[in-house]
Amino acid sequence: MSTTYSISDLARELDVTTRAIRFYEEQGMLSPERRGQERIYSPKDLVALKLILRGKRIGFSLAECKELIDLYDPSSGNRKQLQTFMDKIAARRAQLEQQLLDIQQMQLELDTAEERCLAAMAETERKQGISA
Repeated sequence: MSTTYSISDLARELDVTTRAIRFYEEQGMLSPERRGQERIYSPKDLVALKLILRGKRIGFSLAECKELIDLYDPSSGNRKQLQTFMDKIAARRAQLEQQLLDIQQMQLELDTAEERCLAAMAETERKQGISA
């Protein structure tokens, strides 16, 4: 028999709230079976939730996470899913590198502005010292 999980089992195992799990379910990213009011999650749901959480940590949108989950196909070795994941990783890495360059440029601009302010303050103090 395959392992199944309750919503509280998943929440505890992955350190997320049951509310978050229900949200991902509402977004169509998890699809538990129902036994009355009880949700029964499969190992596939566990993997999907792990993928969602990993995707969020590295900056993927929920839409990107959903796309990766929808590509899950163990019969093909998940090749398309893995290739798409690699493409998204490369794009995210490029985005982060650009953001790092932008931050470094901003730091240079701040340094220049600070130097100008300090020079202007020193000039003001020098002029006030002369006129005093």
